[in-house]
Amino acid sequence: MDEKVKQYIEKQKSPQKEIILALRKIFFEVIKDCEEKVGWGVIVLCGGKFYIAAMKSRVHVGFSIIGLDKEEIKLFEGGGKTMKHVKIPDLKSIDGPKLKKLITLVNKKTTCVGC
Repeated sequence: MDEKVKQYIEKQKSPQKEIILALRKIFFEVIKDCEEKVGWGVIVLCGGKFYIAAMKSRVHVGFSIIGLDKEEIKLFEGGGKTMKHVKIPDLKSIDGPKLKKLITLVNKKTTCVGC
C-alpha cells in the first residue's frame, strides 16, 4: 500500500475507515493490478477511473462516466460531468456484487479523468 494512501486511511474516523478498507478489498478483487494513490485529496484508483473519498458521515465511491451511455450513467449519483459516485453510509450498505458489476463496467468502458 502506498504510504500516502495508508496515511489517508489511518486519519479517518469510524465507520469511514472500515468502509474504505472494505471497498479497497472489493476493488482489488475485481482489478488485480489497479494502482492506487492519493490525488484530488482522496484515494484515486486505476489512473483516475475511480476514487474513494471519506465524507463527514459516509464514503463516496467515484466512477468515471466518460464513455458510458445515458442508461449506464443513471446507475450513479451526483452532478459531475466526468465523474459520478455511489454513497456508502455504513458497512452494512456495501453491496459487494453491485459494486463489482459497476467497477467492471467502468473499467471496461471508460477512460480515466486525470490521464
